[in-house]
Amino acid sequence: MAAELSERVREIAQARGLFESAVFEQALERGLESIWEDVVLEAYFAGDLSKADTIDRRGRAKVERADRKRAVVKEDVAWGLNG
Repeated sequence: MAAELSERVREIAQARGLFESAVFEQALERGLESIWEDVVLEAYFAGDLSKADTIDRRGRAKVERADRKRAVVKEDVAWGLNG
């Protein structure tokens, strides 16, 4: 796994003309952004964060998309339980 990861980093660095350290920095930023988005949405769905605050942090489009996805899952679960 480590060798495969190192090879990917090298390929990305070469393709983009970057140092490998810059590739790692970008990957960390992207990963943290994704995790932070999950944490904010989890707080919103738990009722710990208002919709307005969530929109301020993540943007209206992402919050509305998360609301739609949650509604679809709830509908699927209800359908599954009720046949």
